[in-house]
Amino acid sequence: MLVQRFKQCDIDFITLREPGGTSVGEAVRQVLLDNRLSLSLEAELLLYMAARTELVKQVLIPALKDEKLVLCDRFADSTMAYQGYGGGADLNWIRLLNDQATRRLVPDLTVLLDLPVEEAEARRTGEKDRMESKDYYFHCRVRQGYLELAGKEPQRIALIDATENREMIHEKIWALIEQSLHGMERS
Repeated sequence: MLVQRFKQCDIDFITLREPGGTSVGEAVRQVLLDNRLSLSLEAELLLYMAARTELVKQVLIPALKDEKLVLCDRFADSTMAYQGYGGGADLNWIRLLNDQATRRLVPDLTVLLDLPVEEAEARRTGEKDRMESKDYYFHCRVRQGYLELAGKEPQRIALIDATENREMIHEKIWALIEQSLHGMERS
């Protein structure tokens, strides 16, 4: 829905996903989501960082230099939530690694779609990947981690109730993006 809206408004943008967006990132994605593989938390974390490093260097920085809006599905906060809060990796270590991998780039706006774990599970269709297959308590810790991050940076992380209908959620997100875009024009 956002992609269509950006096109309608003639906004110069790119869409990215993490992990992914580069040949290395897509290969890493296959490894990270493969249910047949067992990875240590540290290996998982470093693979995410490797994919992020390549995405930032090859795609994100050039797009920003070309003054394109970047719409990315997941970024550094996801590693804090999943591997840090969910998996138990040291949050300070993750911050240090993220600073290196992102070259200290921080999104102007992060939209956090908040959904209770039970409802997320009920909505899930298809075969679960390696991350989706983790237990209920892991996903509760991830959600709490995201909420904690949002509480620490409310000026950047906008919390949206994802139990509402898609159209209402989209309109709320669009209003946040418009506000963010107008803020950047004034800067």
